[in-house]
Amino acid sequence: MLLCLSFFTCFAQVPPAFKLTDSKRVNLPFSFVRNLIIVRVMVNNKGPFNFVLDTGVGLMIITDPKLVDSLNIKNKRSILVTGMGEGKDFEAYVASALKVDLAGISGPSISAAILKKDEFGLSNYAGMPIHGLLGYDFFNSFAVKLDFNDTTMVVGKLKDLRIFRKSEKIPLLIEENKPYVTTKIRIGNGAVKENKLILDLGAGHPLSLENLVSQNNGLPSQFIHSHLGISLTGPITGYLSRVSEFEIGKYKLENVIASFPEFDTTKNNLLLVKRDGNVGMEILKKFNSVIDYQSNSLYIKSNNHFDTPFEQDMSGLEYYSDGAGLKHIVISNVEEGSAGAEIGLQIGDEIVSINTRPVAEMSIGEIDKLFCSRNERSILLEIFHDNQYDKVVLILKKRV
Repeated sequence: MLLCLSFFTCFAQVPPAFKLTDSKRVNLPFSFVRNLIIVRVMVNNKGPFNFVLDTGVGLMIITDPKLVDSLNIKNKRSILVTGMGEGKDFEAYVASALKVDLAGISGPSISAAILKKDEFGLSNYAGMPIHGLLGYDFFNSFAVKLDFNDTTMVVGKLKDLRIFRKSEKIPLLIEENKPYVTTKIRIGNGAVKENKLILDLGAGHPLSLENLVSQNNGLPSQFIHSHLGISLTGPITGYLSRVSEFEIGKYKLENVIASFPEFDTTKNNLLLVKRDGNVGMEILKKFNSVIDYQSNSLYIKSNNHFDTPFEQDMSGLEYYSDGAGLKHIVISNVEEGSAGAEIGLQIGDEIVSINTRPVAEMSIGEIDKLFCSRNERSILLEIFHDNQYDKVVLILKKRV
């Protein structure tokens, strides 16, 4: 399962929008669901709401249109949003001077884009209510320390944080309100090449390379065509494969799953910063880190996830949470030639139980883990379709 969050817009460098209310640093827990960092946020003294921390967005985005009325948002204007998906551009509202607070953190005058329609379906993706995305304004206000071993975050000035012992300092370049790092990548047996990548906390995949698809130039020798994820303006299709090596600082990862989107050249021309792609959470969660826009620095140290191998979903199914309490799991896509396709699963089928356990008792992350677990593993599914229940055996099939 991949999630790509893209919001192409340009804003001038601005002073910090958030401040700590009464201390030098604040400790915050976060939820980590399907590679999303989720924090609790108050908006105009209402909430709390669940927001995803995403370095890939500039303006704060409210993805749940229902919040417009409940927050009494006034003086909003319409803008046109363009993303890298295959759908059409669409309109959103822009509102200024929202009061946005986290525990111990205050943002008295924050601008936000408000989607007129929930284009992401993040609540369905995460299996829990998600109300928006918090990006540049937050990360530009202080250093952010992320610990994925215990899912805690500390924010404050860099000098007031305890940087992880023996961490590696990586230069961070902030351009058009997004952070970039330089990495080294080897594809197949080819030469190691430097790549300029967005450090993208909102991307669920390991790695996306945007400049290698034309007539398959540069693609690894083995790849599959696949649905890669969703952006603001629709699905993103392209290729899935693996790169031999990915190197950031002193750390080297091998056999890394990478996506190669079929990049629309018209929308490519809208990119304000020349780049080679992005590095997402499937890689970034392997490091405890400190992100500091003010000093243009990223500090990383390998954590408990570092040695976990990269594995792609082996079911060929994409699915989302729906219904009361988001407890129903509905198939939204079946990849051609996949394990799911071979047993005839279809879009709209509902997965009722897995290995006799009701999915209502499982998190969507647990389901992901099962479907990535082992090649040729047999999994018993109970499916509801055409007003009847069927039991089928899904044999996982490693394709990448």
